[in-house]
Amino acid sequence: MSAGNLYIIGTPIGNLEDLTFRAVRILKEVDLVAAEDTRTTKLLLAHYGIEKPLTSYHEYNRLAKGNVLLSSLLEGKNIAVVSDAGTPCISDAGWQLVDEAKNNGIKVEVVPGPSAVISALSVAGVPAGKFIFLGFLKKKPSKRRKELEAYKDGDKVIVFYESPHRIIKALLDVRMVLGDVFISVSRELTKKFEETVRGTATEVIDYFSAKKILGEFCVVVKPFNSGPETEEEK
Repeated sequence: MSAGNLYIIGTPIGNLEDLTFRAVRILKEVDLVAAEDTRTTKLLLAHYGIEKPLTSYHEYNRLAKGNVLLSSLLEGKNIAVVSDAGTPCISDAGWQLVDEAKNNGIKVEVVPGPSAVISALSVAGVPAGKFIFLGFLKKKPSKRRKELEAYKDGDKVIVFYESPHRIIKALLDVRMVLGDVFISVSRELTKKFEETVRGTATEVIDYFSAKKILGEFCVVVKPFNSGPETEEEK
């Protein structure tokens, strides 16, 4: 018996219409969908009239469930891995399963889709030919500032995720460590209340301090010494 295929599928980060034709087709064809949150994925599949067995696969069960999924793949099952939103295996579980699958000769295919990082960069209006993605910053203020300190003198745009209850504290730390740099903050990307706010760190902090903060955030930071390359620098 030949092994099945593992599909890493990018799903919408908000607007359900952003699922690709290829993703819809493969989700209809696979034997099982491994989802970060089966409730969220059930709604997505229902939107497209797809009925498939679902199993949970997330950061907290990735080792045990990963072994189960690997066994199913080796038995010939085709499996799709999806996260709550965006492309799996970046800031959530999945890379271990991909690694094990490849080590066992299982074919792994990526089905590209939405990415909050790329979406936020595309509307930031900054030169993003080179950027650093930090995922979620450290929760403890001292560790968060130390993390930012490593990029104080860098020339690359910095991108990170942040939660609504820590966004102000994170932006204050950005200003403390990196200075009053230019920032673009996007929240609720592709959703009804999508918003991108651009300005100095102080301006963005003042804006969000004056309103109720909702939604997940993607922050783009343009350090003072970043900018488009000149012909001599290329």
